[in-house]
Amino acid sequence: MADSSFRVGFVSDGPPSAEQDAALAWLGERDGVEAVTVADGDDSQGNLDVAWWHRDEPLADGTPAPVTAALADVLESGGGVVLSLRAMEAVTALGVETVLPDVTTIETVAEPTGPLWRVLYDDHPAVADFETVRIPVCDRGESAVARYESVLPAHGEILAGTHCGGTDVPQEMVVAAWNAGAGAVLGVGTPLLFGESAAPSVAENRDRLAMGCLRALAGGPTQPERPADAAAMAGMRTRLGTDPSRPAYHLTPPANWLNDPNGLIAWNGCYHVFYQYNPAGPFHNTIHWGHAVSEDLVEWRDEPVALAPSPDGPDRHGCWSGCAVDDDGTATALYTGGKGRSQLPCLATSEDPDLREWHKHGDNPIIETPPADLDVIETEHWEAEFRDHSVWREGDTWYQLIGTGLDGAGGAALLYSSGDLREWHYEGPLFVGDGTDGSVWECPELLDLGEKQLLHVSNYEDVLYFLGEFEDGRFRADCRGVLDHGDFYAPQSLKDGDRSLTWAWLPEARDLEAQWDAGWSGTLSLPRVLSLGPDGRLRQEPAAEVTELRGRRLAGPTAFDLDSDRRRLPATGRRLELELELELADATAVELSVFESPDREEHTHIRYTHGGDLRVERAASSLDNRAATDTQGMTVTPYDEPLTLRAFLDGSVVELYANRRHCLTSRVYPTREDSTGLSLRAEGGRASVRSLSVWEMRSAMATGTADAASSVRL
Repeated sequence: MADSSFRVGFVSDGPPSAEQDAALAWLGERDGVEAVTVADGDDSQGNLDVAWWHRDEPLADGTPAPVTAALADVLESGGGVVLSLRAMEAVTALGVETVLPDVTTIETVAEPTGPLWRVLYDDHPAVADFETVRIPVCDRGESAVARYESVLPAHGEILAGTHCGGTDVPQEMVVAAWNAGAGAVLGVGTPLLFGESAAPSVAENRDRLAMGCLRALAGGPTQPERPADAAAMAGMRTRLGTDPSRPAYHLTPPANWLNDPNGLIAWNGCYHVFYQYNPAGPFHNTIHWGHAVSEDLVEWRDEPVALAPSPDGPDRHGCWSGCAVDDDGTATALYTGGKGRSQLPCLATSEDPDLREWHKHGDNPIIETPPADLDVIETEHWEAEFRDHSVWREGDTWYQLIGTGLDGAGGAALLYSSGDLREWHYEGPLFVGDGTDGSVWECPELLDLGEKQLLHVSNYEDVLYFLGEFEDGRFRADCRGVLDHGDFYAPQSLKDGDRSLTWAWLPEARDLEAQWDAGWSGTLSLPRVLSLGPDGRLRQEPAAEVTELRGRRLAGPTAFDLDSDRRRLPATGRRLELELELELADATAVELSVFESPDREEHTHIRYTHGGDLRVERAASSLDNRAATDTQGMTVTPYDEPLTLRAFLDGSVVELYANRRHCLTSRVYPTREDSTGLSLRAEGGRASVRSLSVWEMRSAMATGTADAASSVRL
């Protein structure tokens, strides 16, 4: 099709505007294009390959019926329809979509602006010959625009956000695709002006993009669809699978965005992990519930999206964090629904043994307002900071925790009770911070560890935990700490026999542009077992099943002494587990270097010193200036025993477990293919490595076949 001619019908409804006249004149000058005018929907010449409706005026009275009929005829005959500027609003009249773009307006363009194309679809014919996904097509003028911003199309797939003035604005989603029977629709709501002059390079981009969109739909080729089954999800994973920074044995989304783990539940012999997911790209917006499942905590497979916002529901702008429980044989999820500036608890149930299909409660939200007697914090985003749910059962009573913040006090976890998970009674604050531990607490969770209970909360920076007793509706803390001292947030747990398994979100430590270019963002920690040690203190260690991911042993078990000479280890890789026991002797520190290039241009230091300080130093971790370069640290106690360290290296993850008590998880992004080395050295004296073993680790995530991968391509 790239070298063949095609026939474009330029749609006009009423007298054309100056912008429409300019667009039609532009179209008439294109080589290989036969342009005809479809006036007021009258396609008397017929046989169109593409119909193009370019409209810069609002559709005040909806799409004119003659235009709808003409466009529908093109689709029915297997042709394509391009809807640019405000014409993108016609997708509902055409019957291909039920959710309109939520932003339709006139904007002043004063700097280069255009689509920010998703790398998942960078081979789409509209942009295949561009060398970048950032495509400025307008740099001045008043332009009509149409875009999805806080909602997604129900049936279409987003292809592009916005790049404006050198900045990525992915939440301004300006290009979307729909398949309609034998035909296809492409909505292009970005500023695309033909009646306004532009810098030569910008005008060239405009011409190439507009022609690319028209040519892509000539003959009605299939457009990308939002992956809706397990094979398509696996296909996305396969397409992005060559990225060396992509974790392989930590649970990641197939593509796009992941944050908090949600709805962790063991069901019908499987472990189900749901998570906050944005199917529109690797950015935090329009949150759905993603889904992964495993029979053994070792091998995981992607499942279709489980929960999606309802356009007319209390979760219109997001199905936010929540949990899942077994209600006498019915899987039940409680989650925060977001709509406008309101966030309130909602409920959904599933009769599906695989937990793929969920049905939302007809009377959502199940709690209509925060407690009236509390001064709950209001912010610019939310009229009340009131979200995230942890639910458990004692006898015939269900209990629920909701996170909040109280003016003049700080973070708090509020306690509710219910007999049926639908009617809830406010019992009072379970626990309130002292004002020094965060103004708002998210994702509260109360775990029974036997002799003590553990309450953990996330305060935007850290995951704080408190050990103590829960009695008579209140929690009394005996001690406190930080669950993980690095890139670790919003953990959630499930009870698995006599153990608690915990996962957390490991956020990226590189900027938004780098995340967009990768096509994915976020991963989850390994499943951890939280327990009490004999000394009554918290213990954390990887679930025993993690050892099943070990492949070939690359080194050890071996013992040796260290001095100031760097000792390179006979093992390399980006996906490894190290098990190390060392004693400082008279050395002041021991430095373990990972993800190390042969010339040490790139390396990440894990440094342990007298006094128990353990640090991850990221100053030289990456040559990419978009990655974090700070140092993260914690204190490992007690000091009078050798350090036992399990280090999990996985693409861009460094997850450390020290003395079965203390954890530090870090994100680093080596750029060189040879940044795979390991080395050790002592400082200020000699140290003893009592034992060292290194294993390759195999992937935990199932990938798709070549056929599945092709389902996300054209």
